[in-house]
Amino acid sequence: MQIVQMTGLDKKRIRIFLEDGRSFVLYRGEVRRYSLEENAELSNEQYEEICSEILRKRARRRTMHLLEKMDRTETQIREKLRQGFYPEDVIEDAVAYVKGYHYLDDSRYAGNYVRNQMEKKSRRKIQMELMAKGIGREMAERALEEERQRENEQELILKWVEKKHYSAKTADLKEKQRMYQFLMRKGFQSDDILHVLDYLT
Repeated sequence: MQIVQMTGLDKKRIRIFLEDGRSFVLYRGEVRRYSLEENAELSNEQYEEICSEILRKRARRRTMHLLEKMDRTETQIREKLRQGFYPEDVIEDAVAYVKGYHYLDDSRYAGNYVRNQMEKKSRRKIQMELMAKGIGREMAERALEEERQRENEQELILKWVEKKHYSAKTADLKEKQRMYQFLMRKGFQSDDILHVLDYLT
């Protein structure tokens, strides 16, 4: 395939356009290393080598860096990588890589987002915001429903705590453990129990 255009992005980087519509960015030293020039041929072997040796590794690192700073949706990650002019096959590889380690999980993102926004915004507003971030309608609705059930569970835990005359202010560690075990036997989730008991202290 032919290199139809090479455009300098800045002092260090060049964007290379191929005749099939794909493009990618390399540093000037990498362009020299592969002897890339406008109107020259780029073999499939060369392109694959550039992808495997440079672009895939760089895209994976970029994706990890983006997720270190804050949790993001798959759509947001893809958009960021497209802004970096990575080819689609390289983007697919980077997304699959972080998903494999569960660093990227839209379901978890939706759940966390709902929990953080529930007291500030309406269900409809949260759903619209999630969908704007690339979360599908069904997943957004499921996250909202799960959070509603979670709140109901926590209300039930609170009622049991009150019924047992448990006082978080005066309870020692042994009493807290007894209350925790009692609620576990009632079938409540550990996270919900601890959330309520910690909230009361």
